[in-house]
Amino acid sequence: MVKDLVCGMMVDHRSPGAVYDYRGKTYYFCHENCKKQFEQDPEKYIDKEKQDAPEPEQD
Repeated sequence: MVKDLVCGMMVDHRSPGAVYDYRGKTYYFCHENCKKQFEQDPEKYIDKEKQDAPEPEQD
């Protein structure tokens, strides 16, 4: 399962609603509409994913 960066839904990468390759990475979406939103401004969603990622724990 992978996360649709537009709506946040978990998507089975083996049977996604849509797929988009951007800068050498494949992104999976629940529906073509989410893919279309992503295509308009991929960096917006990629940056949001980076911000939402938990920071690694330090010893």
